[in-house]
Parts: sequence; structure tokens; C-alpha cells
Amino acid sequence: MSLGRLFPGRGREGTASREEDGRPVTPGGTHAAGAEGAMSGEDGAEHGEPSSPPSAGASPRGSRHRRPHPLSLPGCWGALFLACLSFTPSLLPRGGLLQGLICGISAAIGYGLGVVAAYVWRAFADREARNASRRAWHILLIGATVLAGVSFGLGQYWQHEIRALMGVTDYSVLTTVACPFVAALVFSLLLLGGRGMRRLYRWTARLLGRWIGGRAARVVGWLSVVAVAWSAFTGLLLGSFVNAANEAFSLRDTQTPEGVHQPTSALRSGGPGSVVPWDSLGREGRVFTGSGPSARDIGAFTRRAAQGPVRAYAGLTTSDDAESRAARAVADLERAGGFERENLLVMTTTGSGWVDPAAVDSFEYLGNGDSATVAMQYSYLPSWLSYLVDQSKARQVGRELFDAVYDTWSKLPQDRRPRLFVAGESLGSFGGETAFSGEYDLRNRTAGTLFAGPPNFNSLFREFSDGRDAGSPEIRPVYKEGRTVRFTDDPSTPMPPTDQPWDGTRVLYLMHPSDPIVWWSPRLALSEPEWISERPGEDVLEGMVWIPFVTFWQVTADLPFSTNVPDGHGHTYKAAYVDGWNTVMRPAGLTAQDLDLLKDIIRPD
Repeated sequence: MSLGRLFPGRGREGTASREEDGRPVTPGGTHAAGAEGAMSGEDGAEHGEPSSPPSAGASPRGSRHRRPHPLSLPGCWGALFLACLSFTPSLLPRGGLLQGLICGISAAIGYGLGVVAAYVWRAFADREARNASRRAWHILLIGATVLAGVSFGLGQYWQHEIRALMGVTDYSVLTTVACPFVAALVFSLLLLGGRGMRRLYRWTARLLGRWIGGRAARVVGWLSVVAVAWSAFTGLLLGSFVNAANEAFSLRDTQTPEGVHQPTSALRSGGPGSVVPWDSLGREGRVFTGSGPSARDIGAFTRRAAQGPVRAYAGLTTSDDAESRAARAVADLERAGGFERENLLVMTTTGSGWVDPAAVDSFEYLGNGDSATVAMQYSYLPSWLSYLVDQSKARQVGRELFDAVYDTWSKLPQDRRPRLFVAGESLGSFGGETAFSGEYDLRNRTAGTLFAGPPNFNSLFREFSDGRDAGSPEIRPVYKEGRTVRFTDDPSTPMPPTDQPWDGTRVLYLMHPSDPIVWWSPRLALSEPEWISERPGEDVLEGMVWIPFVTFWQVTADLPFSTNVPDGHGHTYKAAYVDGWNTVMRPAGLTAQDLDLLKDIIRPD
């Protein structure tokens, strides 16, 4: 009997090691110092390949192996399950292209999880990888056909239900048909990227294995590859994208939209006598000061003599830094008589300097024009992109602008000070919050606050929501019995707690249950939030459930389209500003019919 049969791998061709370049080499041809770093247990982790060649004493029949399949069977099952789960509903309706993107990303994550799970199981079972049988692949094919078909059909049904809840009528058969092709393309690209990283890791581990131990080579190799990939993404890809976007939108900022003209009133920045030049206001600043209701428009609504509102603004090119821009904006506000009005609003903008006209127009109508609003720009980027990369600028501008206004306001005689309000939408609410330390600071330094669609990472929003009273839900929390701060998705109805007084300064948060800006968080990837397990809001399907990784990408994909839904849903707040400001400002003499009329003015469509 040959030694090869008694001791496989120990025969003449299977000796424990041989010398190559002065270093011992394993039978598989890898340097012993880096044998473990060469992924002896991971080479077959994805493809089902054996980790070493057949022994010298193996029979000819046993030496014939099927060609390794290019995909991992466990990985494919993981991809299938997460791809099917990606069709479950999220907050907003989504078209076929977006669903294909989410499906492809989910499938790639599922594939990776399947590969890792198989590798871990083999490690505990103490066996090598092996090729899957053709029968196993046939079962996968049949299962994929059935599960994918059922999931796709259910997904279309759920999307129809969401569109019905929000009154959305747009539907494209073409993009729906394109969904599986987009998913396959995205999955393939991500899979190729992952394999590229794995090959880079193996090469790095083998290289390091010449100088350090195999286990250390594997760890350092992974850390090196992850660091390179992260640096390339954040520094090269993301940085280049943001820089290109900044250049493109800076050019757009020099344009003036059709129908917007330089104001002829001294009550507006950019008008006669203004210390802020018209050309320095930026696109959104020119829209803000060059539009809005006139004294005649407001008087027609209130049926009283009205004043023309004051609007002050400073664009990015008005001054070099945030502090000096805030000073210029406040100087122009003071020049126009803003501190002599009854109501003064500090409005933190979103993204490229945009101010929701519904927010300011409602404030001016309800104040009968005896009002002034000041705002300033901090970025060229649109709101959704600023939401991701310009948070520090929003924080700085929100603090600088309010502090500059408050400094002038606090020096006025108490009987001549206007009522000081603060407002912001989306990232504007984030910037607006940064000027205050908490509930008492908001109460003591303002006459009222209105924040709409606050991002989930807002510091005060999180403080109020996380510290809510026991028993109150996350979608409508109650903080300190509602003494100062309250939350609502419908400000036309009483805000909880309805049995408690709401005296003095009122701080109101508007947040739709279907607004992804409010609910998006990186924690969605691995942690189920309370708002999903609670009874959903009126425009959220009861079928929405939390799924690890999948829900995160679903809500992430909702972000760029959060305003592409009718008013009252998603991140679209128009009519809500009328009832919101009516609650915070408490003007006298207005009836429910008056408020309905104003909603028609604010939201003419």
C-alpha cells in the first residue's frame, strides 16, 4: 500500500513543504508564512472551490472536478431573499427605475451575507467548500422564478395602495418593465466591485505574508483595502462629485428665474437704498425679495388696511464669511424698518438659499403685512445634497443670523421690540435649532417657533423626541406635557396633549408620517425604530415593516423624491403653514373660513 493512500498529501508530491526562493512553501504553492493570508479557507468561500488540489494518491475518477460555478449558491439565496423583500412598501410611492436600484442594492447585500454565512457555517462544521450540485441550482432557479414573481406582483399592489393614499396618479408601465433589468445591472456592478476588492485583499495579504504572520497579514490586508476604498469613495468620488455639483450650481445661482424682477420697493433687499446689491443675492435670494404678497394682496384677504412686508436677505457673494453676511442682512433689515414691525421672523434657508414661499407668505398674511423676514444663503447646492454635505454650514449660519438679529433686537426698549419668531424647513430647521440650547432657551428668547420636516439628526428634535412622555408615540411625541414644545402632522386639529394648557411661547414641529427627511437615519440599517412598530400615520401603509439593510435603502431612496408628492404628504408642507402659523402667532379675528381661503391663496393648485 502506498504512502499516498495511508497519508494523503504526504507522498513524494505531497510533502509538507518545499523550498522556493529560500522560503518553505505549502503544497498548494503558497509561502508558508502567508499560507493563511492566501485565504486557504476563503478561496472557496464564494465559488464553492476546494481550497487545495487533490492528493497525490487520489484516484483518476476522483480527480475530475466540475468547473467551479461563477456564483455562490448560498450567496444567490441571500440575494434572492433580500431582493424579494425590497418590494415591500416604504414611506413614498416609487417608480420602476427606483425600485430596480433598491432591488439591486439589496440583492448585492444579500449575496454578501449569504457568502459570509456559508463561510462561518463551514468554519464551525470544520469542512472545506465544495461545488453545489446541478439539482441545487435547479431548485434555486425554480424558487427564484416563483418568489420573484410573487414579490413583484405584491410590490405593484403595495405601490398602488400608497399612490391611492397620497392621491398620486403618475404611473409608468415602461419603467415598471425595466425594473428587473435595472436590478440585474446594479447587482452585477456591485458584485464585480466586491470581487475586485476581494482580489485586492488577497494580493495584499500575500504580499504582507512575506514579512509578517498569516493571521496578521489577513487583518492588515482587510484594513488596508477598506481604508483605500473608503478614501477613494469619500475623497475622490464623493469629493469630486460635490465639487462638480458646486461648480454647476454656482453657475445656476447667477441666473434669475423668469418672472422675477428687481424690487422697486425700499422694503426689500436689492431694492432702492439697499445695502445688499441685487446681483449678490443669488438665484433664490432674488426670488425671495422679488416676489411675495404686496400690501394690496394682504389687505384683500384681511379686509383691512395692510402694510407691505419687509424682506431682507444676504447671498453667498454678499460677503466672504457667515458672520459678515449676517451683519449685512441685519443692517439691511434695520434700514428697511424691520425692527419697527410687530412681527419679526428669522428664517434659516435650505440648501441653495431657498425659502419656502408658503412659510413666509403665510406669516405675512396672518400678520396683516406688519412683519419683517430676514434670511441668508450658505450653499450653492440643492437641498437634498446640502442635507448630506453642508450640515456644518447650516449650523453656523443659523447661529450667526439669529445672534446678529437678537443682538440688535435686545438693545431696543422693551415696549418697542417686535415679537421675534424663528422658522425653518428641513435643513433650515437644523440650522435654526443650533442657536438655542433647549426648550427654555426657545421659550425665553422667542415669541414662537415653527419647524417643518426636521431631519432626524436635529439635536433639539432628537432631545424632545427621545425624552418624550411615557406612552406617547414617536410619530406624535408629547414632551413635558406639551408646556412649550408640541408636534403634529395636521396643525388644523388640536395638538396633544389637548387637556393641558399651552401658554406663552409656542414651539411647533410639523412632521408628516410619510416624510423620509424626518425618519431617515443610519441606524435604520441594523436597528428597528419605534415609529415603524407603532400604529402608522394616515398616509403610511400598515404593511410597512422593518427589514435589516433593506429598510435603510428604501428610505434613503425616498429622500430625493420627498417633495414629488401632493401637499400634505412626504416633505411637502404648504397649507400646513397656514394652520401652523395661526397656532404659533395666534392672530385675532380669523375664522375657519378665513384660514381655508388663505390656504387656497398659498396653495393655488
